[in-house]
Amino acid sequence: MSQASETPKTVKEIRCVVTSDKMTKSRVGVVERVVKHPVAGKYLRRRTKLMFHDDTNQTHVGDEVIVRPSRPMSAKKKFTLVRVVRKA
Repeated sequence: MSQASETPKTVKEIRCVVTSDKMTKSRVGVVERVVKHPVAGKYLRRRTKLMFHDDTNQTHVGDEVIVRPSRPMSAKKKFTLVRVVRKA
């Protein structure tokens, strides 16, 4: 296989809402999704907490941001800030 035929990997960007800004250069965001229960058929809200790196400390609680996966910077911090979509 030649390297020219391989396609580059696309990095999935995730939209989340900042829930904690009490750390320096680190933030916690929440991603909410709706899933259908397999037996009951009802829709349930599920949340995933992500810790991401904010180098300039520009985000605050309630801001809507886009993050992308990066190399692990600590045990929990595995994402980095791409841009702020909406300020709180």
